[in-house]
Amino acid sequence: MFTGIIEELGGIVRVTATAGDSALVAVRGPLVTSDARHGDSIAVNGVCLTVVEVTDGVFTADVMGETLRRSALGALNVGDPVNLERAAALGSRLGGHLVQGHVDGVGELISREPAEQWETVRFRLPAALSRYVVEKGSITIDGVSLTVAEVGADEFAVGLIPTTLALTTLGAKGVGDPVNLEVDVLAKYVERLLGDRLTDARPTASTLGEVA
Repeated sequence: MFTGIIEELGGIVRVTATAGDSALVAVRGPLVTSDARHGDSIAVNGVCLTVVEVTDGVFTADVMGETLRRSALGALNVGDPVNLERAAALGSRLGGHLVQGHVDGVGELISREPAEQWETVRFRLPAALSRYVVEKGSITIDGVSLTVAEVGADEFAVGLIPTTLALTTLGAKGVGDPVNLEVDVLAKYVERLLGDRLTDARPTASTLGEVA
């Protein structure tokens, strides 16, 4: 579990194809590897990856083909910057919101509107995710916990402060660039629970007959 507060801007060092359509990815991150061990979790652009090995500030992780297909990690090249966050520790402050590191879909940056103290950035999102995004709600973009400022039918906007622009990959993203999206997991749980309740409460053929 993560909080969406980026600890370090790292970089892709190496991408090695492995069996099938998977890959072994090496990522430089001196801060997040300072106490990392084999088996630890580190979020890379919002994708939870398991540490295989740590050497001189670089960690490697196996990335399955499914992850490469369902996230924007497959588009990364050597030298690309990435947002890094270690798994949250129990008892630590929850600066952002509960983030699983399980990407729900890939969005696309469609516009940037600079202002004096912040920048409004708009993204297109998959239609299946739009129902989980609400104004003033939380969303994770490339691992960054953000508050939704506006919502449209198939797009949404967030406001980025100077710190976010300077210390995450979102400051350098251009129009058309893909981003990993994770919606608030609480919204999905509520939908499932309410869906089950509505199904249970729906009249069946036998009860309709009894009422008649």
